[in-house]
Amino acid sequence: MIQRPALPKHTGLRAALGRVGMLTVVASAMVLAGCQTNSTGFGRAPDSPYAPGTYGTLEDSVDGLIVGHRLTAAGEHELALKAYKRAAVEHGFTVDVLSALGSANLQLGRLGQAEKLLRRATQVDVNFAPAWNNLGVVLMETGQVSEAVRAFEIAFGLDRGQSAEIRENLRLALANQGNPDYDPANNDTFSLVRRGSGDYLLLSEI
Repeated sequence: MIQRPALPKHTGLRAALGRVGMLTVVASAMVLAGCQTNSTGFGRAPDSPYAPGTYGTLEDSVDGLIVGHRLTAAGEHELALKAYKRAAVEHGFTVDVLSALGSANLQLGRLGQAEKLLRRATQVDVNFAPAWNNLGVVLMETGQVSEAVRAFEIAFGLDRGQSAEIRENLRLALANQGNPDYDPANNDTFSLVRRGSGDYLLLSEI
């Protein structure tokens, strides 16, 4: 008769514990994967121009200006305008918000609304160069060349001539000052700017 070797005691208990350990490792891996996914939102790239989802970072989810600037850079001006309106609710009508709203309306061809908002921005903060520059762009678009020159001159003075975009805008405006046949639809390219980290950043060109 073949005699089978004796099994160690508590073999069933050890097997059960082994299975529990394996399940614990698998569950931990799933939790870690979920944390990595949710750090920037479900499937949302960190540099996505679109508004973050429920699982986005706190900074992105509360700052409509950041979202609006990303949408503007992506050419989504209607969506950017909605984001800037949300920023107005979040932050109030600050000079940054008013300037952004005015610039978005300008990009959408709503010149009257853009001019109104940018004039208001220059009243909220008379020392905010981007608002004066962007107002100058609107005035050029509506054929108010002399007043546009003045707006660009103010922006240039406040910026101390550091912004290449503001300098070029002033040069183009001066070149067309006194020209009764000036056509806003000509090939002149005027640049919008906004406040950036330590400098003014180019928003877009008109």
